[in-house]
This record gives sequence, C-alpha cells and structure tokens, in this order.
Amino acid sequence: MAKTRPGIITKTKTGKRDLDSYTIRGTNKVVRAGDCVLMRPSDTGKPPYVARIEKIESDARNNVKVRVRWYYRPEESLGGRRQFHGAKELFLSDHYDVQSAHTIEGKCIVHSFKNYTKLENVGAEDYYCRFEYKAATGGFTPDRVAVYCKCEMPYNPDDLMVQCEGCKDW
Repeated sequence: MAKTRPGIITKTKTGKRDLDSYTIRGTNKVVRAGDCVLMRPSDTGKPPYVARIEKIESDARNNVKVRVRWYYRPEESLGGRRQFHGAKELFLSDHYDVQSAHTIEGKCIVHSFKNYTKLENVGAEDYYCRFEYKAATGGFTPDRVAVYCKCEMPYNPDDLMVQCEGCKDW
C-alpha cells in the first residue's frame, strides 16, 4: 500500500480507503492516527473508554472505522486499582480493535508520567500512562517501578509528597 500524505486518500485492495483524518461528529475537532480519543461506552453509566487511533478508513458506503489500541483503567486490569494508581492513570494495552468512528466523543491527551507530573493544571482531558499492559496475561511492562518513603509505594501524583529533612527522600 502506498504511504499517505496529508490530504491524500489511498485505496486499498478491499475497497476500503485510508483516511488522513476524521472530524468528530457534532464538533469541529479533527483526529488523526496517533491521537488519543474518548470512545462512547455501550453502558451510559460508565466513563468513556480511552484509545489511541492507529488507522482511519472508510468503506465503499463511506462508513468510517478507526483501528484503535485501547488504554485500560486500573480497575479494568487483573489485580484492579491499587493505592498508588492515580485517578487519571491508564495502561496502554496490547488490545487492538476496529470501531465505528461515530463512537468517538472527543479528544484527550495521554501524557508520559514524567510530563504529567510537570503539568501546572490538569484538565478533564489529561491522563497519564507509565505502564504497558498485556490484556491476556495481566502482565505489566515495566514490571517494577521506583518506590519511595518508608511505605515503599510507587509515586501517586494525586497524593501530596513531603521531603524528609533527614534523608532527603520523599
């Protein structure tokens, strides 16, 4: 398949066309491959799912589909939410899927952990990721993370940390 250039549509063998971008229905927000989005869950009582768009394509009937790589929330992972997981923490999974582009509710930003901790103001659309998650096995990469304090817990950016006067540890 030919590489896509901005504004160019490439036809594939199956009659599908690769699209450079998609405008979220009812908005003027444009998403492209690599962007993170909020996807409408089938259960309206649940928060939106978070995914990274890998590819955008349209079929012969102009139905737009997105291939996504899902982010999991801690409570959706094996082992569930733990004390050190922040409220905005996500895990980038190895779970890929194809969804209708019409289920995209909006854009969001998934920051690296380091960049998230440097944000002056955390907005509703800001999340962070410090682990990759293998959905089939429940395994994490990295499988270890730095711990702090006497409690030897990983850093949770939602909790206030105070530096010890004696050892200078947080």
